[in-house]
Amino acid sequence: MPRYFPEALLRRLRNDIGWASLLKQLEWPHKLRAGQLVFLCPRCHECHSAVNPRTNLGRCFRCGINFNPIDFTMAVQQCDFVTAVHRLEPLLPRGSQPAASH
Repeated sequence: MPRYFPEALLRRLRNDIGWASLLKQLEWPHKLRAGQLVFLCPRCHECHSAVNPRTNLGRCFRCGINFNPIDFTMAVQQCDFVTAVHRLEPLLPRGSQPAASH
């Protein structure tokens, strides 16, 4: 399992994976509240959160943590960075995907 990842791949994982598909794939509690996607925070277990579609960051307003899809996967699945990257790669939108080798 490669431990080095090209910056382009990491950027795509952080920016191109939609939160709705991420939360569904992780089978993590979430819902739409007043048109805003909210999720259960994996740190404090409160649902005082939101996803900013402009930055593709999820934020828990209770504990003040921002999550990108990689961070969120690590927190939910209690895994390391390398494992999270490998689990997220299949969620990338189809197209040219940088190889995760080296």
